[in-house]
Amino acid sequence: MHAKPTQILAQEHQVILQVLECLEKMADEAAAGRLDGGSAREAVEFFRGFADRCHHGKEEVHLFPAMEAKGYSPECGPTAVMRQEHELGRTHIRGMDESIAAAAEGDRQALERFVRNARAYLVLLRQHIDKEDHCLFPMADQALSENDQHFLLGLFARVEDEEMGAGTHERFVAIAERLADRYGVAKTTPAGAGCCGHQQ
Repeated sequence: MHAKPTQILAQEHQVILQVLECLEKMADEAAAGRLDGGSAREAVEFFRGFADRCHHGKEEVHLFPAMEAKGYSPECGPTAVMRQEHELGRTHIRGMDESIAAAAEGDRQALERFVRNARAYLVLLRQHIDKEDHCLFPMADQALSENDQHFLLGLFARVEDEEMGAGTHERFVAIAERLADRYGVAKTTPAGAGCCGHQQ
């Protein structure tokens, strides 16, 4: 039995939550006056490439339209709220990215900007993931037929293989693992299966 599309997305959430924990530690260090620029850049690369382009891309381009085709409103339904939160997340990622260089040099204003955006992103994404895991994904499972789900799995695989490119997924997981080691964060990558449905 194949995993459902929502199960793949929920597994991806676990990897994102792992890197959010690392970001929280970076934000605490930045609040105390120091930022490891290399780690911060890796985190931003992960959030931009894996959390946003790959994960949110699957949701916005494939899952949400599939739900809207079943009657959920694209203007005011749950998918509309999720899209707005994705956009807000992009703003916070941009704010972090733009402040890293100066913050790593010890610039007080840049450090404050990094902390402000990092902490806002942490709150936003943790709540967002909770809403998707416990509300949106069960709605999707109920709304989508077995055929719909099978079709979505094919689209998700295409995102991985064609849009992201071979080896990209593994590179992002490696960043998540490296940051977890560096910041002493427990690893949540499920054993035996990649978080995008890839077999390890």
